[in-house]
Amino acid sequence: MSAQLPACQLLERFYGQSAHLWPVAPPADGWLQAHSTAMISGDVALREQWASSGKSAASPFDAPFVEQAGQVVLFWPKAHQLGIWWLTWLCNVLPENTPLDVVGEHQGGIKRVPKILSELGMRCDKLDNARRCSLFATRTIAMEPPVNAWQTFEALDLKLVSHPGVFGHGKVDEGTRLMLESIEASLSKKPLNVLDVGCGDGIISAWLAQRGHQVTAVDVSAFAVEACRRTLAANQLSGRVLESDVYSALENEQFDLIISNPPFHQEREITYGPSHRLISEAPPHLRAGGRLVIVANGFLPYPDHLQRVFQDFEVLADNRRFKVYRAAK
Repeated sequence: MSAQLPACQLLERFYGQSAHLWPVAPPADGWLQAHSTAMISGDVALREQWASSGKSAASPFDAPFVEQAGQVVLFWPKAHQLGIWWLTWLCNVLPENTPLDVVGEHQGGIKRVPKILSELGMRCDKLDNARRCSLFATRTIAMEPPVNAWQTFEALDLKLVSHPGVFGHGKVDEGTRLMLESIEASLSKKPLNVLDVGCGDGIISAWLAQRGHQVTAVDVSAFAVEACRRTLAANQLSGRVLESDVYSALENEQFDLIISNPPFHQEREITYGPSHRLISEAPPHLRAGGRLVIVANGFLPYPDHLQRVFQDFEVLADNRRFKVYRAAK
């Protein structure tokens, strides 16, 4: 486990070693996990980590919903619209007047929380600040369900459904566009068994399903999984959509094509863990002659890793900002 995070250091300072917390959208932090009774997260990998230590862990889309256990603490996300969604959601699933604390780093937007709480009609008391973090206290109120967070927009002749909790909310990433353009001419006309890793709002899955391919879409985020399902439904397309930490939910399944615009940020930190697993563990999940296609920012060091795993790969497209790579089993 990594070193204790600043926001969790603030919680330890305020609550002490007798803390019994019920964190919502928490980070990976050993102290927090040890001093929490249960958690709520959209991240399936984090939920599995907590569950493996005997802690109750649930998604915001689970039903029936897990009961509150301990002091509720919302970790304020980088995307403030997602923070507003969490506040509204908590007001809907918890009894009115339930104590709710909100914590976060100053550079992550926590200073906006008093204004946001005021606009929602919720009280706000400052409890503590340290380590360039702040901790606020509020209470849940009666509020309408957070249905307006889902946004529908059109791109690439498709209706896309997005949510503030999904990467690239409300727009199609430039790299994704480049990747789809680069494979369209060479894509097999016969139906392929395709795996879309890190499906986001489902643009890649819907684009491929629209062309007759059999699609399995996976994402570590419950928000992305729900968005992808809604996108497929909005276009009258079928596909299987699963919560999965890269290949974790797929066992020994194999595909003709694995395609991805893999993430390389976790909040504000650059991380290559998921993308390296995507590449390293691809061969067992590819049928003979199967291909891996990924798009990445041009500066990312993926060619070396592709070379180690596949020995041979090609650059399908390069617009100076993004590169599209294809490797064959």
